[in-house]
Amino acid sequence: MTPAGTAPAPDPLPHPVDHLLEGGEDAAPALVLRAGPLSRAEARGRVARLAGWLRGQGLQPGDRVASWAAKGELTCLLPLAAPRAGLVHVPINPLLKRAQVAHVLGDSGARLLLGTGARLVTLESADIPADCTTIEENDALAAASSANVALPPSAAVPDQLAALLYTSGSTGRPKGVMVSHANLWLGAVSVAHYLALTPDDVVLAVLPLSFDYGQNQLLSTWYAGGRVVPLDYLTPRDVVRACVRHGVTTIAAVPPLWVQLVEQDWPPAATAALRRLTNSGGALGEGLVRALRRTIPQAQLFAMYGLTEAFRSTFLDPSLVDSHPTSMGTAVPFAEVLVMRDAVTLAEPGEEGELVHCGPLVAHGYWRDPQRTAERFRAAPPQSSHGGTAVWSGDRVVRDADGLLYFAGRHDAMIKSAGNRISPQEIEEAALATGLAREAAALGVPDQRLGQAVALVVRGDPAGEPALRAALKRELPNYMQPQQLRWVAAMPLGPNGKLDRAALLGDLAEGVEP
Repeated sequence: MTPAGTAPAPDPLPHPVDHLLEGGEDAAPALVLRAGPLSRAEARGRVARLAGWLRGQGLQPGDRVASWAAKGELTCLLPLAAPRAGLVHVPINPLLKRAQVAHVLGDSGARLLLGTGARLVTLESADIPADCTTIEENDALAAASSANVALPPSAAVPDQLAALLYTSGSTGRPKGVMVSHANLWLGAVSVAHYLALTPDDVVLAVLPLSFDYGQNQLLSTWYAGGRVVPLDYLTPRDVVRACVRHGVTTIAAVPPLWVQLVEQDWPPAATAALRRLTNSGGALGEGLVRALRRTIPQAQLFAMYGLTEAFRSTFLDPSLVDSHPTSMGTAVPFAEVLVMRDAVTLAEPGEEGELVHCGPLVAHGYWRDPQRTAERFRAAPPQSSHGGTAVWSGDRVVRDADGLLYFAGRHDAMIKSAGNRISPQEIEEAALATGLAREAAALGVPDQRLGQAVALVVRGDPAGEPALRAALKRELPNYMQPQQLRWVAAMPLGPNGKLDRAALLGDLAEGVEP
């Protein structure tokens, strides 16, 4: 056992990611599309034909194939079909606009872009690399079906590049994280193992498929033999309706969506089959944990922490959620998680340190960016049992005496005010605990006297401001008190559904309503 704990691994042998559908019952449903369900045998056949068609497009091994479309057959099967053809898949969030898409295409050097026609026409000629071909997704699927050239499962080596997953770019231009077959395969095995997914599970794929955990919704479910229901929802109510319609057993979401979902009316038909709720992309906070437990009490709640550079790092056993609602838990299978005081010294229990992720889930760096790769992907600490390259996350955490981890904040998100280091999360949790804030975001804004002053953006009824300020004065020291308190009707979200703190900072700087 490492100092922060390494979860036992079920099957450490990685396989090419395109093998994920090869096992299981042929007739078992694998993917539920608008046109109807696909069995595992049908899904395998379509992956094979799509891979065969891609191989015939004049592309070279290792070339990048981008997809920019809503959830459907193409976006669900391409993560397997492109690697089977020896290509690298670059999923692009369909919510991105042309300038962001142009950056991803140019940075990745994509040779082929498959997308929805309505999206492709928004791109200008300068947005598309000169040697990149664009094809409408329905045309690609029809061509793959009519060509009927099926490729067998690949024999890719574990470290071969399978995908570039672009981060949301909240702290700069999006970076392409290089993900191998082994990374994707072991990520699928890890999540399927600790969630205890089974062949009768129905997983509602709510998260964007360009998001690391969003894509894992597909891969972990298929590894376990279950079925995936992709959903591009317009309102939170659509999620509730989908649970009724499909008998959903598992939902993965990010905190802003969970906040909206607990505000919905959940009829018994929507919760009857639900077994587990999983969270990523930010801390839930004690108030939201309690609300989820009240709303869907029979479902196990899995709080998780991860970063694209290493996929998942930790999860909290659902049996500990009620007693430790703010904990990140311990390491997921295949992950080794250390808390470091500095480059060579482990933090003591109760002492804040940097979370360092070691082991085979660590990605292969940033695409064509050796400088930023060297900053984040560095030699593992001497205490690591894995050694090799580790991801130094920049996230500050605390490990308690029982080995449970607690998030303190991102190093670059900490508010530095009058010499004090302030965790935004601490202020946000205090605001949420009053019941006067439905959502809260604390940020540091420039201040000539303090360096940074605390600004608090709150979704709720502005009439509650006097009571909120009074409660914060009781609960927080003077240096944590917000100098600015802004009430909003809705929080801005990024492409992955997470809170967009960069947008909030921009709005505060300009003095406009977020």
